[in-house]
Amino acid sequence: MRTLRPGQRTTVLIGGADAAEPTVVHETDEILLEAPNWTADGRLLLNGEGRLFALDVATADLAEIPFEGLPDINNDHVLHPDGEHILMSAQDGQIYRGALTGGPVEAITEGEGGHFLHGISPDGRRIAYVDVDERWIGRVIVQDLATGARTEVPTGHGHVDGPEWTPDGAWILCSSEAFTSTPGHAQITRVRADAPHVAPEAPRPPVNADAPTFDEARGEGPQHLLTSGTVDWFPHPSPDGRWATYLSYPAGTLGHPEDRPVVVKLVELPDWSRPVRQYPVPGGQGTINVNSWAPDSTRFAFVAYPFS
Repeated sequence: MRTLRPGQRTTVLIGGADAAEPTVVHETDEILLEAPNWTADGRLLLNGEGRLFALDVATADLAEIPFEGLPDINNDHVLHPDGEHILMSAQDGQIYRGALTGGPVEAITEGEGGHFLHGISPDGRRIAYVDVDERWIGRVIVQDLATGARTEVPTGHGHVDGPEWTPDGAWILCSSEAFTSTPGHAQITRVRADAPHVAPEAPRPPVNADAPTFDEARGEGPQHLLTSGTVDWFPHPSPDGRWATYLSYPAGTLGHPEDRPVVVKLVELPDWSRPVRQYPVPGGQGTINVNSWAPDSTRFAFVAYPFS
């Protein structure tokens, strides 16, 4: 479980197209908070020390949400479209659903492996999470919440992470190594949400195997949205589909580690190549792992971890 280092603090910030500089809404040197979600009633939900906290944006008051029977959670948690529930990835490898008011939770996944939740379909019927194997190579799994049925979304070779539906439900955005031969060089990618899926029990190819063949005319395979020299993670579209945010690490970074110089970037879609705003911060892991847009699509939240 991550904690603040000596002299380090958590700084929660808000940015947007109209904000040349981000606004600080909360600071603390007592707890390491990560990965904000923005609720309909104006709160930010952040995990810290295995628990979930609600931060009132207007007053900066921070309060733990009192869940019952919830194992320690990590920074992969997603709001349900009903506005009343949140789905949380826990350290035991499973995903749990709970009410925003707290109380009992229920596990919605089962089986071995890790289930790192990043997306829920706009209709609230399916979730998309990353399942990693013993080589720490991820694959995108879509699960029906009503039936529990699981399928795998083919995304090419290499590691993939951060799957998240676009607001229209047509695409799943992710960070993928499918378009590079450099290990760890994640790039912003999308796949059609209705592309043919496969059984999750299908054999996994070797890490260095050629990418599978897709019917490009049908748009089945992954599509490269941004070619850059940076390592780009966690694309998050705004609710109205106009904007998106993502996190850029320096070239050569492996994965999405903590305590690195990173840049939170805001783009106006469909152009991923020319950021409207760029906010350099000390951060990385925990800064913007999950969608943090306000419901009105005008602002988004992120976290920095500066040292005094």
